Amino acid sequence: MVHRHVLSVTVRDQPGVLVRIAGLFARRAFNIESLSVAQTEQPGVSRTTFVVSGEDDTVEQVEKQLQKLIDVIKVIDHSEAPYVGRELMLIKVAVRSPDDRVEMRQVAQDFRARIIDVHRDALIFEVTGDENKISAFIEQMQPFGIIELTRTGRVALSRTSSDNRSHRPIQKVA
Repeated sequence: MVHRHVLSVTVRDQPGVLVRIAGLFARRAFNIESLSVAQTEQPGVSRTTFVVSGEDDTVEQVEKQLQKLIDVIKVIDHSEAPYVGRELMLIKVAVRSPDDRVEMRQVAQDFRARIIDVHRDALIFEVTGDENKISAFIEQMQPFGIIELTRTGRVALSRTSSDNRSHRPIQKVA
């Protein structure tokens, strides 16, 4: 059965690591729905979060192959345990009238979105949350006229620290 998986891959921050990981997904014909990469709390270590859909057995094989890559420190499939996941979106929306501006501010308040740039003809909002919240905000802003938007990929952390079923511990980076 096809499920959506959120995979966090902790890696040594080296040139070409992302290409090797993405190549592994490509060889398995996985479409990466979302991708986010950033450094972790440990210098020289980055965390990449992928959202992919696939058969559970196939995703498990990909996890095992990822763990064999030399620069991969840890792989977590967040679909196996409770986790917290978020995305960030910046969205520029057209302002055509003072009434639009008031209504858009009210929608933003309801979604706990922040207005981060104000122009006479547009507002830019920053929205964080899960995929459903982000999509609902987009839906609310469409009647006003979305000028442009960009979204980060999902980022995720396990709710527990004892999830060591299929993970190598983080090792000190030289």
